Amino acid sequence: MSDYEAVMGLEVHVELATATKLFCGCRNEFGSEPNTNICPVCLGLPGSLPVLNERVVEFALRIGEAFHFDVPERSIFHRKNYFYPDMPKDFQTSQYDAPICSDGYLDVDGVRIGIERAHMEEDTGKTTHVGGGGRIHDADHSLVDYNRAGVPLMEIVSRPDIHTSEQAKGYVTELRGILESIGVSDVKMEEGSMRVDANVSVRPVGTETLGTRAEIKNMNSVRSLGRAIEFEIERQVELIESGGRVVQETRHWDESAGVTHGMRSKEGSEDYRYFPEPDLVPVAPTDAMRLVARDSVRELPAARRVRFIADWRISETDARTLLEAPGLADFAEATVAEGAPGKDVTNWLNGDVLGYLNETGLSLAMVPLTPVTLAELCALVSNGTLSRNLAKDVLAECLREPKRPADIVADRGLAQVSDEGELGALVDTVLAANPEAIEEYRTGDEKLAKKKRGFLMGELMKASKGSGNPQVLNRLLDERLN
Repeated sequence: MSDYEAVMGLEVHVELATATKLFCGCRNEFGSEPNTNICPVCLGLPGSLPVLNERVVEFALRIGEAFHFDVPERSIFHRKNYFYPDMPKDFQTSQYDAPICSDGYLDVDGVRIGIERAHMEEDTGKTTHVGGGGRIHDADHSLVDYNRAGVPLMEIVSRPDIHTSEQAKGYVTELRGILESIGVSDVKMEEGSMRVDANVSVRPVGTETLGTRAEIKNMNSVRSLGRAIEFEIERQVELIESGGRVVQETRHWDESAGVTHGMRSKEGSEDYRYFPEPDLVPVAPTDAMRLVARDSVRELPAARRVRFIADWRISETDARTLLEAPGLADFAEATVAEGAPGKDVTNWLNGDVLGYLNETGLSLAMVPLTPVTLAELCALVSNGTLSRNLAKDVLAECLREPKRPADIVADRGLAQVSDEGELGALVDTVLAANPEAIEEYRTGDEKLAKKKRGFLMGELMKASKGSGNPQVLNRLLDERLN
């Protein structure tokens, strides 16, 4: 493997978060009943004519700003001809040699990855193969849902500047964060609103000629992308080493088996017989539209990470986690605006909250926790009313039900005891009941002393039923032992 270098480019298809489709007024909505969001235009029925959604152009201009693209004075649509049942018109309205965005870049961990183009196009329908293993080859029959046909997409095509699976995952993660931050897509890979195809090839180290590439499809997470790339690199190297030849083809990633399978030979641009779309005029954004797009691109994830690290005194890893989970960074900032310390907020969100979301499969928007609620919890811990362990229980309840932490504390009698007189008497009682532990603490070696002190502290927490302030108890225990 060390004798070969991988060369990769990624094609990212992003469904845009518009209210309606690209060329008609049908709803752009995930999860509707099959074939309910359709009309003569998105079905390509005779006599229907497309009308370009202005919001899509606005989103394309935002993407142009965020990724440093050149945006020409005009771009045009083309017809991309192919005959799959998921495209009812037998062609896809896309852009070809005159896209709305070209020659951009994205910096990922100090490496600049070029982006060749980003162009507007319509999505296809969804085909479901029924029976067998869910693949067309062994299906009893197939069903087509055209709700997605005509949904606006931006296809973002990187240059072949990516050389490792980690770099590919970093690129997709950063790109996904930017697209979410500028408000053009919800980038939910699990719902198909962001899809990634990887063009993978290998070549001997030190050579400049590109190897034959295979296009890998069906990766529905960043983790799947990394696994698929690593498998494909190994497959191609082993094939070449054994005297075989890599063929240009489209391959399907099988998540459960962890392998790629050949699907079909890879088409070239000549196979699609591109020609200009006669029913649409050129796209010519005005200066006013460009200015609005420029003003709408707010602080991007890289700059936001730097600010979080500096202002909240958190690690880069924690800052990345906040920005990679949808909605988490905005929630954190809203909580800090309520007066909570950034570091405390980050610890709760990246730990207990994110763990709960991953365990339940819910999104942050689906749980009753609010920034005001989390800020109140942080304050209760900070002022000594709650220990961190008890706060975890309170937070768990706030994630399940719309309750305020102070009310839960009052209802369940969870308030932490910090009164030194009360806790001092408790310490004296526990020590009087454990003279042997005290003797071993004072006469034993360092390891034994540490063990016995931990035992005594455990007895104190047990005696206080978890309500004793650990900081006060620790101090009083040390005073009496030493």
